[in-house]
Amino acid sequence: MITAIVLVDTDAARIPEAAAAIADLPDVTEVYSVTGDVDLVAVVRTRRHEDLADAIADRISKVEGVVRTRTHIAFRAYSRHDLEEAFQLGLDD
Repeated sequence: MITAIVLVDTDAARIPEAAAAIADLPDVTEVYSVTGDVDLVAVVRTRRHEDLADAIADRISKVEGVVRTRTHIAFRAYSRHDLEEAFQLGLDD
C-alpha cells in the first residue's frame, strides 16, 4: 500500500465544502482541517503509484475551491505503539 500525505490550499471561503468533497473521493482515507501554512491535509492510500495521479491530479486538484496541492509520499509507517513511546520521551519527571 502506498500512502501519500497531500497538503491542500483552498479558497478560504470553501474550506468546509472542499474538505467534505475530498473526503468523499476514492482512495482518500482521511481529511484534516489544520492550522499553519495549508488549509487541509488529506491522506491518500493506493495500491500502485500510477493510481496516485488519478487520486491527486485528476480528483483532489479538481475539487471546487482547491487552489494548490503538494504531495509527500510516505517511505515507512511506524506503529501507533512506537509513536506513542516516541512522544512520551522526556515527559517523566
